[in-house]
Amino acid sequence: MAKRPGSNSKGFVFFDVVYEDGSQRSNRRVPAEILGGLDKDAPARGFIIEQDREIAEKSGRAPLKIVSVRRVGAKPEKMMKVK
Repeated sequence: MAKRPGSNSKGFVFFDVVYEDGSQRSNRRVPAEILGGLDKDAPARGFIIEQDREIAEKSGRAPLKIVSVRRVGAKPEKMMKVK
């Protein structure tokens, strides 16, 4: 039987990241131990920002601003209608 996207028994959770220039990076790995609790997936954003800083430093480019971070396989959040 196939595994669900975003699940991994090796201790990582995968996230899709969208940047300000419209580009997207899929399956960014985040350690599962930093997730959960009251913050749920919020610590993933900080972890990915730090990864991007390290990558940018090594490549000599400025890091791009992150627009959104979403867990792979998660259902899109419902938008609230404004009356």
